[in-house]
Amino acid sequence: MNDVRVASVQFNHRANDKSYNLSVIQRYVEQAAKLNVSIIVFPEMCITGYWHVSTLSEPEIRSLSEFVPQGETCQALLAMSAQYQISIGAGLIEMDDKGRLYNTYVMAMTDGRLAKHRKLHTFVSRYMESGYDYTVFDTPHGCRVGILICWDNNLVENARITALKGADILVAPHQTGGCHSRSPNAMGLIDPQLWYDRRQNPEAIRAEMQGQKGREWLMRWLPSRAHDNGMFLIFSNGVGVDMDEVRTGNAMILNPYGQILAETDSVDDDMVIADLRAQELDMCTGRRWIRGRRPELYQALTTKSRELSAFDARFSEE
Repeated sequence: MNDVRVASVQFNHRANDKSYNLSVIQRYVEQAAKLNVSIIVFPEMCITGYWHVSTLSEPEIRSLSEFVPQGETCQALLAMSAQYQISIGAGLIEMDDKGRLYNTYVMAMTDGRLAKHRKLHTFVSRYMESGYDYTVFDTPHGCRVGILICWDNNLVENARITALKGADILVAPHQTGGCHSRSPNAMGLIDPQLWYDRRQNPEAIRAEMQGQKGREWLMRWLPSRAHDNGMFLIFSNGVGVDMDEVRTGNAMILNPYGQILAETDSVDDDMVIADLRAQELDMCTGRRWIRGRRPELYQALTTKSRELSAFDARFSEE
């Protein structure tokens, strides 16, 4: 891996407003390019909007979807990448040639290539399917990148396989924090009015975003994905009201030891930047431990037990 400067952005997207959301992306790309950033990462489904999709009919979701890479959004991102010489990651709804719908994340690269990852655990709508493939690819910047979207990161198997496929950097776009949760000690709803009142009382909403419903929850598990697997990690998230939920932002960049290189506590749109030093990968704990794996012991991981579909697992009463 080469040393590389990266950026993570949190922003409050507008539902069904691709034009506005792309304008926000372009604004941050312009800023990042002036600061010599090579890779910039935006949140999950930030181009189409996220949680409102749970209320849409199948035809309505189809009207938001695009083919990848032929669609207008992918072509716009590729043009933006070429213009500013920065690789751009962003999320949208994809429709394939058989009409199937996916929560997809694309990385438009400076050499004209476009990589994509279909979320492995999609639950935002029953009309959308989950992907079946891991996504790891070489970038023009001399580093190998893997992508896991939101819930994909909550399963340790996904991060480990991404590392085994050679990822130096894990791109982790989310729409999380302030979520409905049946688990009593995980996240929980935030009063949307606190965010609407953020100009008058920023500390009230910041306390929620930095507390158990946001950063404190992330800190229980997110650093371990980087540390245990010897990868840099770029966490991007929505921020602010997303229908009846409040995303908590917390954009951050971590090194392969799970240490935070850069983060924001902003309650609004923001960007953080960090320089990833390849030397930190050499002999880091996660990579050393992986070399001592004993795969012959892990057959139980592929044995089915009580698995449900992603949608049913997310909303099950069990």
